Amino acid sequence: MASRYAGLQGSFSQQLQRFAEQTLDDMDEVFRRVVIEIGTTVIRLSPVDTGRFRGNWQFTIDQPAAASLNAFDKEGHETIARLVADVQHLSFGQTAYLVNNLVYAIPLEYGHSSQAPTGMVRITLAIFQHLVDEAIREVTS
Repeated sequence: MASRYAGLQGSFSQQLQRFAEQTLDDMDEVFRRVVIEIGTTVIRLSPVDTGRFRGNWQFTIDQPAAASLNAFDKEGHETIARLVADVQHLSFGQTAYLVNNLVYAIPLEYGHSSQAPTGMVRITLAIFQHLVDEAIREVTS
């Protein structure tokens, strides 16, 4: 029986390789989608006065941003667009950071604003698993 198949060029290893490559691509895509959804949610939930707080959400890879920005974005569109563009450089296994280094970020998260009395990050954290599940469904369907 072994001699019967010895001369054939099997494609199982090629199929396995394609499966592994597709799985890694899918993991990257799920990771990127989850980070975009987390960031978009946090930005949209952020209270707005001058727009500086929304404009200061910063996405970085492998180490958090250390300074605040002089950016104002009342609607959040520019900040979300910057996030989406920067996330395209993210790969599964890297550490993604979304930080806001303004001195009043923590008070805002813990109810200082009537616009976001229960925060932004904590609400997003509560729906985290849903965001992951949805991203997996979208990528693998």
